[in-house]
Amino acid sequence: MPMIAVTKERKAGETRVAATPETVKKLVGAGFELVVESGAGAGASIADADYEAAGARIAKTAKDALAKADVLFKVRAPEADEVKALKSGAYVVALLNAFNEKATVDALAKAGATSFAMEFVPRITRAQVMDALSSQANLAGYRAVIEGAEAYGKALPMMMTAAGTVAPAKIFIMGVGVAGLQAIATARRLGAVVTATDVRPATKEQVESLGAKFIAVEDEEFANAQTEGGYAKEMSKEYQAKQAEL
Repeated sequence: MPMIAVTKERKAGETRVAATPETVKKLVGAGFELVVESGAGAGASIADADYEAAGARIAKTAKDALAKADVLFKVRAPEADEVKALKSGAYVVALLNAFNEKATVDALAKAGATSFAMEFVPRITRAQVMDALSSQANLAGYRAVIEGAEAYGKALPMMMTAAGTVAPAKIFIMGVGVAGLQAIATARRLGAVVTATDVRPATKEQVESLGAKFIAVEDEEFANAQTEGGYAKEMSKEYQAKQAEL
């Protein structure tokens, strides 16, 4: 029976975990053995007992969890001590940040591991359920507005009482990708007046469908600013100057 290990995230400030009791239950049902390092889910408010109830075994340390594991699930790339604990031929599935953490990728290769960088999964229709970039960007857009509201320190919606009226906050979203669209939706739900900008013409309709106002320098360069894959092209210095002025 193939064994999957889930260990703690060791990077400062990282509260996510690579598996939940729900996913553990699905994997166990699919014929895998799950071993979870004790405390791996603490940052995400998941207790060891919840993993055990889902069918996982709890290991005291990462070394214990990895001793016989065929696969390691992580959110972020494994640390050096985790790489050393991997058995040769193990698989590692994580957001590896391969271009910036090349030393980790090299260490994994030297350890005989086969690594899958989740950020490199092609963003195509049949791979949508593995699109970790979109799922995390969605959360980032939501969190950005929540953090912004905290920093703003005032109420976001219009408030009318017998004592007077408080005008709604005005929020400007720069960039309307996955994160930007979620930021617009969140800001609107909180009652703010929202405007947004992007260099891709197709985003105008998306912004307006969420009840926000679209703002952009809509010239000839703007009309051709989207690649065939749907991504934004780098704009000219002249366009950037007009954009900044607007």
